[in-house]
Amino acid sequence: MTSKRLLAIMGLNILGAALFLSWFLLPQHGFWFSLDRDIFYFFNNLIAESKAFLYLVAVTNFRAFDTVAFIFMAAILFAYFREEDAPGKRRLFAMGIAMLLSVVLVKLVDNRLGIDRLSASAYFASLHEPVHFVSKMTGWTIKDRSARSFPGDHGMCLLIFTAFMGRYLGHKAFLSGLAVFFVFSLPRIMSGAHWFTDVAVGSLSIVLVTMSWVLLTPLSDKVIAWLEPKLPLKFFEKIDTLIHP
Repeated sequence: MTSKRLLAIMGLNILGAALFLSWFLLPQHGFWFSLDRDIFYFFNNLIAESKAFLYLVAVTNFRAFDTVAFIFMAAILFAYFREEDAPGKRRLFAMGIAMLLSVVLVKLVDNRLGIDRLSASAYFASLHEPVHFVSKMTGWTIKDRSARSFPGDHGMCLLIFTAFMGRYLGHKAFLSGLAVFFVFSLPRIMSGAHWFTDVAVGSLSIVLVTMSWVLLTPLSDKVIAWLEPKLPLKFFEKIDTLIHP
């Protein structure tokens, strides 16, 4: 590992820790709470004022809608996968497995934090403040509240995907992953199922720290190199033939 990468890891760890502590240590989360409250009520009032926005938020907060995010991520991966030869396809598949293992690792870190936080909608409702619940207004079963919203699981998974895209597939893939992250993290914030800081502080700080050690050390390369020979090359040769007959 080069000194440049070590400096990058240290910098990302300091940034992640500073971001988290700026939220965690401040009384009532300081300026973050004001920002969270303003963002929540901006969207919550808009839900009450616009039926079109209400149903947009409702549709994008169905559990099944998470599949759409997965389809977009799969499409980005497939665009690169189809251009590779059989060994390259096998390597990308191994990278996908390493990415899933990273999700498990990040979730273990999340569990160690043990932070219980009501979602924005549930918190303000507990204070008997006016809250517009999308599920009540539409009669649909959607995600608009949570008893444990910090950090945003959805946001962490999308950020891990984005980080892997940047590390292994380059600048354009990173920007594509970032676009998916922004688009598909927003619905939970709009519905009040997450605070803005669940994602902007919680998800981001954890991924900055953990993924820097996974992707900027030899760890991810070694996991991929270990997985590759265990995946049958003939299988990927057949896939390559199907894609490029």
